[in-house]
Amino acid sequence: MSTPFDPLSICCPTARRSRRKEARPGELLSAALDLFVEKGYAATRVEEVAARAGVSKGTLFLYFPSKEALFQAVVRDNIAGRFAEWNAELDDFPGTSAELVHHAMRQWWERIGQTQAAGITKIMMSEGPLFPELAAFYQNEVIAPGHALLRRILQRGLDRGEFHLPNLDWAVYSLIAPMIFLVMWRYSMAACCPSERAIDPLPFIETQVNLLLMGMQVRR
Repeated sequence: MSTPFDPLSICCPTARRSRRKEARPGELLSAALDLFVEKGYAATRVEEVAARAGVSKGTLFLYFPSKEALFQAVVRDNIAGRFAEWNAELDDFPGTSAELVHHAMRQWWERIGQTQAAGITKIMMSEGPLFPELAAFYQNEVIAPGHALLRRILQRGLDRGEFHLPNLDWAVYSLIAPMIFLVMWRYSMAACCPSERAIDPLPFIETQVNLLLMGMQVRR
């Protein structure tokens, strides 16, 4: 396959080199995410990440001084760095709190759950105990802000008189549980399940949210 023509290679080689340099961190993070999810954190070597991104190991270390720093950057790029955006979206949401819960769960699937970023959760579940510093990083950068965001959503419902929750924190975990299940299903159990029993994620999420919001009481 021939290489696509790049006019900058003729008219402006300096600009082409500059653009390539600016693109490298993103390419490295994308390659690192793919390899971490495919092989796990421990088994991934920085040489492999550099090769997949098309740069030298030395170039990788210009941006990320260690594999741990590279993994942390992957987490921030894909999840942790987006909490400010998600909190702002919560502030501007015009609907009811029940609608907000449905919206938040659907958006989690579309933005994280069905993407390669969901594999980060798989990595932390399987390898977090082996790497305590990474586990602490993930707790501070993802778990704690995620818990706080979901808590804000439910607190909004309490403040408006829309929700009655005996224990707010346990309700937060009730929202987290379907997310964890879908990640486990995607990366492990789905391979063992016949196609006729495959889970359709969005209807599954809607069902779980309805169970949380309405409970399991028979309504007459």
